[in-house]
Amino acid sequence: MDTKAISLFKVPVVAAPMFLVSGIELVVAAANAGIVGSFPTLNARTPGLLDAWLAEIKDRTRGASGLFAANLILHPSNGRRDDDLDIVINHRVPWVITSVGSPVNVVERVHAYGGQVLADVATVRHARKAIQAGVDMLVLLTAGAGGNTGWINPFAFIEEVRGFWSGPLAVAGCLSTGRQVRAIQVAGADMAYIGTPFIATPESMALPAYKEALASAGADDIVKTDAVTGIPANFLKSSLLAQGIMQADGSLLPKGSSDLASWKTAWSAGQGVASVGAVETVARRVEILHQEWLQATEGVAR
Repeated sequence: MDTKAISLFKVPVVAAPMFLVSGIELVVAAANAGIVGSFPTLNARTPGLLDAWLAEIKDRTRGASGLFAANLILHPSNGRRDDDLDIVINHRVPWVITSVGSPVNVVERVHAYGGQVLADVATVRHARKAIQAGVDMLVLLTAGAGGNTGWINPFAFIEEVRGFWSGPLAVAGCLSTGRQVRAIQVAGADMAYIGTPFIATPESMALPAYKEALASAGADDIVKTDAVTGIPANFLKSSLLAQGIMQADGSLLPKGSSDLASWKTAWSAGQGVASVGAVETVARRVEILHQEWLQATEGVAR
């Protein structure tokens, strides 16, 4: 991947793929605003629907200054993994993001049509494995991210990975302002992965109550638990209390003890949620990020 291409975005940001949140409208709005719009393929509830989604996204983002990405969950438990990969390749999706599994069987097929492969990694060991598989960009999942979260400090993670990787690098975790985007660039990254602020947009598939809860939340309202997905993840405390996953005394259900239905009502959010502030359109959020990023860039230059 040519890092010069990243500089063509209005601001170097990926609107992160979020389960049950990122859909056609959010992806299209992000790409047309000048950043990367992305979504998990599983948000299209059937392979046939995924095929239709990709056709519509391609049609509505032609000539966009940004682009779009599809996120594939590669764990063997994903029964749609192979079908979804075939559909993504058939549509020649520009960027393919791989999560929860090795990208080794994805890279060659995506590179064959000129696509780029990004790999989510939460450890240095997995970063090395992804590089060996031939990915084009690493996405470092760091402490404080919404949903399934990392645990390594972003500055420590960037520094160690930069010791053996000079290619494009994105960072996910607590990034919600243009100033923070510039900060991780100064630290050695190329792009920011931003999720939580884009939940609170008219274009996201999140429930209105979810969006409003984000707009009034702060870092103390975020709780990390493995009770919902079986993997440590960050959620809004209010939603965990409402579902009985968290008790009034602060105790949490044991690992993976809640059922699948709770995934829709246990609302993910990152520790940077205080920067959300209000429900805003994707275009407005990108413009704010852009202005903050420009101001921070000028400040660094001075």
